[in-house]
Amino acid sequence: MNWTFDRHAAVPAWRLDGADSSLVLAFSTRLGGVSEQPRDSLDLGSSTAGARDDVHENRRRLLESLRLDPAALVTAGQVHGVTLCSVSHPGHVPECDALLTRSRGLAVAVATADCMPLLLAAPGAVAAVHAGWRGAAAGLPGAALRAFCAAAAISPDAVHVALGPCIRACCYEVGPDVAGAFPPSTVRRRHGRFHLDLPAVALQQLRDAGLPAPRFHDLGVCTACESELCFSYRRDGGNTGRLWGVAALRLEGAASAGDDGSAL
Repeated sequence: MNWTFDRHAAVPAWRLDGADSSLVLAFSTRLGGVSEQPRDSLDLGSSTAGARDDVHENRRRLLESLRLDPAALVTAGQVHGVTLCSVSHPGHVPECDALLTRSRGLAVAVATADCMPLLLAAPGAVAAVHAGWRGAAAGLPGAALRAFCAAAAISPDAVHVALGPCIRACCYEVGPDVAGAFPPSTVRRRHGRFHLDLPAVALQQLRDAGLPAPRFHDLGVCTACESELCFSYRRDGGNTGRLWGVAALRLEGAASAGDDGSAL
C-alpha cells in the first residue's frame, strides 16, 4: 500500500494511492474545515460539544473530497468494546467499535483523538476499527481481523490493515495498572514511568490472528506530537475535536449481498 498526503489540498488527508481506484482508505487531519477554536477546523466528532452544523459541514467536505456520498455514511457508537458489526445501509450503529461493509458506495468511519483508527481492506470488503487502550487490552485488533475474515470468507493473508494517527509511546504515559494489562514488550520505561506502545499492541495481536507483517501499514503519525495536523485528547486536556478513519468501496461493479447489520 502506498499513501499520499497533500498539505495544501482543500481538505488534507492521508489517502491510499494505489492501482485499485475502487478502494477508498483515508485518515483525516484537523485542517480544511469550518469549526472554531479549540476544535479548529475539521472536527468530525458528533460526541464533542462543538456546533453540530459545523461537524455536518466538515463531514460533507471530507467525504466529497474523497468522492464519496455524504448521505451514504455509517458511524459507530464506540463504546470501547470488541464488537464488529456488518452493515449495508447508512446510519449510526450503537454498541460497537468496528464496522464492516461489502456494500459499494457505503462509507464506514470511526472517530479518534488519540485512540487507534485501523482500516481493513480485502477484495470486496472494508472495515473501520476504533481501538483505545481498553479495546486493545480486550483484544479488539485481533478480534476484528478474525471477524472480518469470517464475514468475508477470506484468510488473513488476503487482508491489508492500515493504522492512522494515534498517540504513541513517545507521548503515551500510563499508570502501572494500564501498563500491566499489556505484554511487557509493548510497554517502555522512561525515567521510572510507563509508556504504552499502542501500535505495537495492534501489530502483535494482528500477527497472532494470522496477518503477515508486510500487510500491516503504519503511517507513524503521533496525534500528541503533531499539533498542526491532529487533534489529541490528552494533549488538549479533552477539549478537542475528532479525526476520522474512513473506508469504502466505490460504486463500480455490483454490490455484494449478505450484509445484515448483525454483530459478528
